[in-house]
Amino acid sequence: MTTTPTPGEAALGYEQARDELIEVVRKLEAGGTTLEESLALWERGEELAKVCRRWLDGARARLDAALAEEEQEAGDAGGAGG
Repeated sequence: MTTTPTPGEAALGYEQARDELIEVVRKLEAGGTTLEESLALWERGEELAKVCRRWLDGARARLDAALAEEEQEAGDAGGAGG
């Protein structure tokens, strides 16, 4: 499995990918599409879900790093007094 986004995926922001994914799900739930169309929608949905997951994983990593830095700074400041 590759984690490198395709050029089209790299251009999609989280909100764009999420909104398109919602639309894909709506179309699949509504039915009325051919098997081929349904498969294409499913595949697009999988791609969009991966884009969203990468954005969320990146946000989580940034948050974790910021929290760790804050904890380290608080620990350094607490040990300096005395």
